[in-house]
Parts: sequence; structure tokens; C-alpha cells
Amino acid sequence: MPGGRPIATRHAPLPPGRSGKAGAVTVALPHSLRAWFVVLPDCPSTEPVHNALQQHAEQHVSHPSGRPWLLGRWSPESVAVGGAGATRLAVIGQHATTSDHLARAATDIHTLADVDRLATSLVGSSYLIASVAGRVRAQGTVTATRRVFHADLRGVPVAADRAEVLACLLGARIDRKQLALYLLEPQILPPLTGASVWRGVKALPGGDYLVLDGDGRTRTIRWWSPPRPTVPMPEGAAALREALSAAVAARVDGRDLVSCDLGGLDSTSVCCLAARTGTRVTAYTVALHDPFADDVRWGVRTTAALENVEHHVIQAEEVPLFYAGVQNFDDPLGEPTSGAERDRGLVTVRRAAARGSQLHLTGIGGDELLYGSLAHLHTQLRIRPRVAARQLRGFAAKYRWPRGVMLRQLADNRPYRVWLGAVADELTAPPPPIDEPLLAWGFVPRLPPWATPDAVEAVHELIREAARTAEPLSPWRGQHRELATMQAVSRLGAELGEMGTRIGITVASPYHDDRVIEAGLAVRPEDRISPWRYKPLIHEAMRGIVPEESLTRQTKDTAACDEAPGLRRHRPELLALWKDSRLAQLGLIDAEAVREVCTGPIPPHLGENALYQTVACETWLRALEGAAVAR
Repeated sequence: MPGGRPIATRHAPLPPGRSGKAGAVTVALPHSLRAWFVVLPDCPSTEPVHNALQQHAEQHVSHPSGRPWLLGRWSPESVAVGGAGATRLAVIGQHATTSDHLARAATDIHTLADVDRLATSLVGSSYLIASVAGRVRAQGTVTATRRVFHADLRGVPVAADRAEVLACLLGARIDRKQLALYLLEPQILPPLTGASVWRGVKALPGGDYLVLDGDGRTRTIRWWSPPRPTVPMPEGAAALREALSAAVAARVDGRDLVSCDLGGLDSTSVCCLAARTGTRVTAYTVALHDPFADDVRWGVRTTAALENVEHHVIQAEEVPLFYAGVQNFDDPLGEPTSGAERDRGLVTVRRAAARGSQLHLTGIGGDELLYGSLAHLHTQLRIRPRVAARQLRGFAAKYRWPRGVMLRQLADNRPYRVWLGAVADELTAPPPPIDEPLLAWGFVPRLPPWATPDAVEAVHELIREAARTAEPLSPWRGQHRELATMQAVSRLGAELGEMGTRIGITVASPYHDDRVIEAGLAVRPEDRISPWRYKPLIHEAMRGIVPEESLTRQTKDTAACDEAPGLRRHRPELLALWKDSRLAQLGLIDAEAVREVCTGPIPPHLGENALYQTVACETWLRALEGAAVAR
């Protein structure tokens, strides 16, 4: 790839390991970081890393040996630590775990593998860190809501919840090839999407745990696998009801006031579960410009049947359009994820925080779990052909699938790595038609037409390299596709959570909790996915919790009507964005080609989404520069 001016992140690298006074080593962390933590192995060589970070850290936790283990900055209520003998356990995030519970669990843990029992029982969304007899285990969640990053700092393996903290320690620059992957639309292509864009910093796959040994070695071990989708609807609905109820209660219990989104059926279910705990709930429904949108009407119906829910409607005119605030470069987030909807995403959260809520619940993640993937039909056709054939006829009629394309996808038996390798050859092909069946391993993403040949080549190489060893997230095609989409969407949820933290409110998305995902994925596809019923699983699970008339809803609102007006209103800011473009300096885009597209409506053959990821990458790079200058 060509040269170009490197992005000025101004990270101070960690000097060679040496003993010295605490605070002698200085590392500049981003000023916007409100919460972070680092995990250190149980060995003397971690002293330089500890010295470099302790000036920024507000909390510290030691190994059973007394050496530094966890340090960082976190809210006290988000962390529970307990141990017994040579074992110490920490849970960090949104949970109801206590130190006493961890102390009891630690008595039965003598190896890192023993931690599996605790991991499979945790409710909520959290990190689990264990120090057992001098060895460390670190893991996040199945989705990207809680991610673990790791790096080698001159022979010292270190893990963290934030990639940029490790990048600061390494003095790392941005990996332009990895950044080019973020130009893909859609951003759903495991194991590639969501990878760290910092050189020398790696992201741990969801469902794996990282082992830090005292001798400087690291390795990853798979500990989680999706459940077999064999549970019938009655049993599955009861399990989902229990898991989602526990997920909401883990966040809500003990609070006087919480807030919720109240839009579609997914967020409505979460809101009703919160109200069921007896806590006061403030619910927010966003009105849309679409004259056929009916979230407000259904929200009024729902809250009329609930006694302890205060309902607020945010009018469409009060909601920023897409691309509002694209030139706000003073608040860099962890990765380039949201470039078009950042201001929009904060509207409800800001209102909730102003109302006094310190916890806001969303329905993010419900679509992927409850509507499910139609790719299940590829497998079902082979094991239950009569059931699959009936559903295929229904979906083909509903979505007007071209018969020939549908039959070709159904006949495609290529393993995932072969399918992934073929994706590399379609990066610049025209986008698929809107009526394409969704029976393949996944979406085939595209690079925008303004991506440079070097960017295309870089992404092509990365995909081909990954395809040599790639394994699907599940042996069942439908589950793989569901988990891949959950991982992508959960990154948006995590970003919203990060933005919420910066204004003093916790944002929670219970549908991305491991236990909730397990309960949903275990249900038989023919029960969970239907062309004749809208999200039947949540309907059955929420009977007696969501008002009966609200369970009859069969619609879902979208914000499509705000996309074109947003582009028109914010065109001057978008055009200015490509002057002295940082992506162009890195050799990844043709800035003039993007400017040309932004001068008018997005061409129909590209679609509105084609611009989102490019804007996200450009604004993220500029925000990094601004943060570096501020330091």
C-alpha cells in the first residue's frame, strides 16, 4: 500500500523493561477514556507496565501472590472480586454477582478449565477474569459487547478491555490494511470484522478465553459453543422468559428509577420486564418522519396498561437527522463503527440521563435473536425436508425471491472457508439485488467504488488469508449467520454504552447477554422462524408480561425516511469532510470520488448505507488526531 502521512496519535511507547520508581514511565492515555482496565500476568516482569499505567489508574487488584493483577478505572458497583487460596476471581460489567459468591466459587476452582462452571452460570453482561495458581484467564462475552484485546509488551503478555490502551503502551500506529476492512458494507464477515486496527494489538474471538502464563506465553482456548437448536417452542419460550427476566433484574434490582426504549416488540418486552420488578420506569418512544410509523401508537397502548411507567414521546423534529455532527472530532470512540447515527443514537439516552436515570435499557439485539436467520432453511431442507419446503414456499412468496437464485443457494454446499474465500472476488461487484434470498453463509460485503486499488488489494489479501483456516461460528448455517450479525450489531451497542458512560448513564442491551442468546438459539428453527408469524418466540415468552394487545403487533418501524433528508441537510459538512481526507492520506479512498457522490442523492445502485462506513472511518481518524493534540 502507498505511503502517506501517518495519523498523529502521539502514543508514548513503553520503554525497555527496567526497575524504577513508580510513575517514572509516562504513557499518555486518551482523555476521553472514562472506564478501562488492564490484566497483568503473575510475574515480576510486569513492573514497567504497572509503573506506566498506575498514574492513570484509580483502582488496583492484586494476584493471590500479591503482584499487580488488575488496574484501571471503573465504577465500584461494576466490579466484584472474591477468592480462596491460590484462586482469585473478578467479574466486571453489568451483573448481580457478589464477592461472597465468587469466594464460594473459588473454593472449587483449581485449574483455569474449572472456571467454565462459573462462566456458564453468570447472568448479565460482564468480563470474567481469573487468577489461578499463577496463571490468568481473561474472557469477555460471546458477542462484542465485552471484548478482550491483548498484546505482547516486550515479552510481557497483557490483556485489556480497550485496544487503545494497549496501543498507547506499544506506541502503535494504525494498521492500514485492517482499517480498510472497516470500509466494507455490511461490516459482517467473521473472523475479520471487528479486528483491532492497531498494529500489535489482537482481539480475542467471542467464546474464547485468553490464557496469560507467567513465562510470557499466551494462548486462546474455545470454551463456548452454541446450543443445538432442538428445543420445542413451549420449553424454549419458558427458558427465554426466565433468561431475559433475569438479565433485566440483574440491572434493575435495587434502583429507584430506570429508563427504557419503547419502540418495537423487543424493547417493549424489556420495558415490561423492568416495570414488573416494581421499579419506576421512564419509557421513551421516538416518533419518525415516516407517516406509516406506528411506534408511538403502540407505545401509548402498552403504557396505558402498566401502572409504574412514565411515557415520553420524542417528536421527529427533535431528533437529529443522519450525518448530524459528522464534524465533531473531539470525542474518539474505540473503533470506527458509527459515522452517520452517532448524534441520533444519543437522543433518548440524553433525555433519560436528564430525567435522573442512571440505567437505560434497550432492545438492541432482539432482531437477530428473535426474527432469526432464514439460512436455517438450508440445513432444515436436508434434515426435515417437508417442514423446510413449506417454509421456503412461504418466505419465497413473502419476499418475492427469484426461484433460480433461491435454488442455487440451497444447492450450495461449500464449507464456510471456501465460501469466505470466494467473497474476496466480489468486493467491487455491484451490490446484490434487494430481493436476493438470504440462505448463504452470510452477506457478501462490498467495498465502495471510491476505495482505491490498494485498499481493494489489502482487503482481498486479508480475506484470502483468513479463509485458509476460518471456521464457522456454528456448524449450523443459520446459527452462524445469526451469531455473525449479533457480533456486528453488538459493537454498535457497545459504542452506545461507551457514549452513555461519558454522560454518566449505563446503557444495557439484555438481548446480547450470553444466557439470553443461549436460550434463544436453542429453540427449533421451525418454531422460531416463520413466514406467517412475526417473532413467535418472544410472543410466547412474554405472555402475561407484555399487555395482550401489544403482543398482536406485526410491524417494525425503520428510520429510512430520515436518510435522504439527512444527506441533503448536512451536505456542506460532508463535502468539507473530504478536504484533506485522512483516509485519502492513508491511500484507502479517492476523496474526489466520495465528494462527487456527496454532491447529490446516493445513487440507487449503491444504497444509502454505502457511505456510512467511510464516514465512520474518516471521523474516527480525525477524532484520534484531535485527542492527541489535546494531550
